[in-house]
Amino acid sequence: MRSAPTILHLDMDAFFAAAEQAAKPSLRGKPVVVGGLGPRGVVATASYEARRFGVHSAMPMAQARRLCPNAAYLVPRFSLYRSVSEQVMELLARLSPLVEPLSLDEAFVDLEAGGVAEDSGSAREAGQRLRRDILAVTGLSGSVGLAGSKMLAKIASEQAKPDGLVLIEPGTERELLAPMAVRILPGVGPATGEHLRRAGMTTVHDLAEAGEDELVRLLGKAHGTSLFRMALGHDDRPVVAERDAKSVSVEDTFDVDLHDRVRIRTEVERLADRCVRRLRDSRHSGRTIVLKVRRFDFSTLTRSETLRGPTDDPSVVREAAARLLDAVDTTGGVRLLGVGVSGLADYTQEDLFAQAAGEKAIGDGDGGGPADESPRHGTGGQPEPERTPTALPAERRWPAGHDVRHARHGSGWVQGSGVGRVTVRFEEPWSTVPGRVRTFPVDDPELELSEPLPLVMHESAAVDGAPSAGTPAQPAQSSLPAS
Repeated sequence: MRSAPTILHLDMDAFFAAAEQAAKPSLRGKPVVVGGLGPRGVVATASYEARRFGVHSAMPMAQARRLCPNAAYLVPRFSLYRSVSEQVMELLARLSPLVEPLSLDEAFVDLEAGGVAEDSGSAREAGQRLRRDILAVTGLSGSVGLAGSKMLAKIASEQAKPDGLVLIEPGTERELLAPMAVRILPGVGPATGEHLRRAGMTTVHDLAEAGEDELVRLLGKAHGTSLFRMALGHDDRPVVAERDAKSVSVEDTFDVDLHDRVRIRTEVERLADRCVRRLRDSRHSGRTIVLKVRRFDFSTLTRSETLRGPTDDPSVVREAAARLLDAVDTTGGVRLLGVGVSGLADYTQEDLFAQAAGEKAIGDGDGGGPADESPRHGTGGQPEPERTPTALPAERRWPAGHDVRHARHGSGWVQGSGVGRVTVRFEEPWSTVPGRVRTFPVDDPELELSEPLPLVMHESAAVDGAPSAGTPAQPAQSSLPAS
C-alpha cells in the first residue's frame, strides 16, 4: 500500500450516450439510450437524464422503452467512441508510462511512475488538470479517483460521478470501506454477494469482523484470503501497462429465432469473417476456433477446434466454424450465434493445405450477410457495430443515430427510417442550436452514410464562430506536458 494517493482511476461519464449528446446538439440535456434497437436488444449506455427514469446498462431495450418512452434510442457508433478513446488514452500516456486501460472509457494510471505526483496535493492537481484537458480535447467529462491502491481509486471515481474528483487519503481506508456493501469489492458478484448475505455479511465491516478463517471456510483459500485483505483496505496490485488479449469474438442476437439450416450456416460464416477482421485489426492470429450457439430454450452450447498453428485466414476460420456447427443440433431454432478465436499469437504459421482452398476468399474484405440492429459483441462483451452492406434493404441501411451527408443539406444524423422514408436532422457537434429536420426517400441518391465528425472543432477552423466550409475539425490542444 502506498503512502500517497498516486494511483489514478479515470472513468468517463456515461461515455457512449455522452458522446452522442456532444455530437448532436438537439439531444443535449435530454434522455439518450444507446444499444441494440431490435426486440432482443439491450442497453449499452444510458445518459444521466435517462437514468433518472430507471434505465441502466444491460437492461433489455424493451424495458427501457417502457420506462422512458420519450428518450432518443440510438445504435452504437463505435468508430466515434474508439477515436475519442484514443484521444483520452493519449492524454493519460502523457501523465505516465504506466497506463492500464480497462475498456474504451476506463483506465488506471500510476502517477508516481510518471513523476507527476508524490503527495496528495500534486496528485489532486494532476487529476484536475487531466479532467480539464479531457474536456478541452473531447468535449466530454470524466470522473477521477485517487488513492494508494487500484481498488480504492476505482471506488473513489465511482463516488466522484458524474464529473468530479475524489481523493482517498492513505490511512482512512478501513473507516471509508466499513459501511459499504460487500459488492463494492472486486470479485464479489451477485452469487458471492448472495452467499455472504446468507452468512449474515452485508457490509465490508462484516467481512473484516468475520475474520480470514471464516471467509476461507465460506469461499475457499484464494478467494477468502483475498477478500479479507481487501476488506481491510489492502490491495497491492500494480498498474500493468500492457494487457495481453486472450481472445477475439463477435456474436449476434437475432430478433426472430433462426430455423433454416442454410441461413444459420450463412450467419456463422459472416460472423467468422467479422471475427477475422477484428483479429487482423488487433494484429493477432489464433489457434483455437470457438462457436457459440444459444438455442430457442436459452440453452447455450460452446464448441471449439484447435488448429495445428495460429491463423488469421478467413477461409480457415469459416471452415472450422462450419465444421463445429455441423456437430450442433439446431432443431427448434437459434436465437444467438457467436464465433471467436483464442490461443492468440502475434504471428501466423501458414497451413498451406488448409489455406489453399481459401485463396478466393475475401481477405480483408467487407463482405457480410444480412444485418440487424441488435447488439454486436466483441472482446469484453461490448456490443460492436457492423459495416452496413449495400445489399441490405433500403430501410435497413439507415441505423438510428448514424452519420449521413446530403449533397445539398450537408452533414446530419438519422432520426429514424421506415415505410420507404428516412428522417434526418441536419446539425453538427459545434452547432449552436438544434438543426432542421428533413425527410427523404430511402433511396435518395444525394444521401449517403458518412464518417463521424470530431466532437471538438479547432479554433483555426472557425470563422466568426462558425466552422469553415470544407475544413475538417481538429481537437483542441492539451495543456499537459509532453512525455
